[in-house]
Amino acid sequence: MIPPRSSCLFRPAIGAFLLAGTLWLGGYPAQASGDYLVVDEFGKSQYRVNPQQIFQEQPLPAGKVTFDPQELLIVLINTRRYFREQEQRDAVIQRPGLMGALGVEVADVTRTLDFMIEVLLHDLTQAQPIRLHNPDFIRTHFRGWGWRAYRPEGGSASQLRLTKYAVFRHAGTRQPQGDYVYALYSINDAETGSEFYKKYTKQEVLAGAYAPGRPDAGKVTPLAYLTRTGLEEALLQGTILVQFPDRSTSYFNVDRNNGIAFVRGVDPWAQKRYWYFREVNAIRGYGSEIGNKIAIRPGVTFAGDVWNVGLGRIVLLERAPGQWMLGAIADTGGAFLPNLAQLDYLAGIFPSRQEFFAYNRRLPEYTQAYILIKKDE
Repeated sequence: MIPPRSSCLFRPAIGAFLLAGTLWLGGYPAQASGDYLVVDEFGKSQYRVNPQQIFQEQPLPAGKVTFDPQELLIVLINTRRYFREQEQRDAVIQRPGLMGALGVEVADVTRTLDFMIEVLLHDLTQAQPIRLHNPDFIRTHFRGWGWRAYRPEGGSASQLRLTKYAVFRHAGTRQPQGDYVYALYSINDAETGSEFYKKYTKQEVLAGAYAPGRPDAGKVTPLAYLTRTGLEEALLQGTILVQFPDRSTSYFNVDRNNGIAFVRGVDPWAQKRYWYFREVNAIRGYGSEIGNKIAIRPGVTFAGDVWNVGLGRIVLLERAPGQWMLGAIADTGGAFLPNLAQLDYLAGIFPSRQEFFAYNRRLPEYTQAYILIKKDE
């Protein structure tokens, strides 16, 4: 089953305060020496872990490195822009995370992004071989941190779980008709600051919480009407491409949720968590609010635990024996709150689950992964 990875939006409290005997800085707990306190999306502590159980500096592997350089460049530029524009507004990206305990700071991450952008821009504009395809170039210029999967209930393992997500193309209508009666709702701009939407579970919304005549009916706007399957795909994946009867299409991306946590092990259709959407012009990944979400591209984007692993970390991942791919953690979702054992790969845009599953058979379910950090030179 594909994990829910709708980007979770929140604004961590800024400041320092004392809670349950733990000093909290910037909305997140300070770390005790020698270990790391893993937090969830609300900054609440979950468990402690030794960072060296998860990340260890190791020699990088040999083998072929493949990715689309133009697509990766776009994601790197957009992610770097997010760091630059939101560094004073988004406390999450200020966190060095697990690797901070090992000496890798946020400045090292942005320096890595800058170097990769410079290399790709030069190679593409000069029409020369892409140096980041060369494993010798990668070993020369980057330190590699091997990533062991860690599960608090089951310890560590040498390989990460690699799940896959997608944007699905679904038919939809502008008005309810036939099977197309499940709305993608947008919260009206006039309700900015209101939290009325947190009163309702998904089941209550589907049962008509916003039907004409209900108290909050005028506070949301239906963007499109889908089948129940289409709605659940939108909630699960975070983005949907809707094709209307006139053949026009629109992307819709998650905006805000009702504040109810996703419960692992419960069927997605039975979850109480519910998302409200906005129309967007591209597939969008992580962001503190809908207007600043990172535009991402398939094939070079991973969703992951941006709270504890970090946004913008460059991942070198084995897709087959001796074959590696590069991508950036530029998205997140309900499966990563927290999650130190998994990455979710943005596979593409698909018309059906059958085609999506066929594509996924080319990729491993468990794999070796490294985080790359630019060497000091």
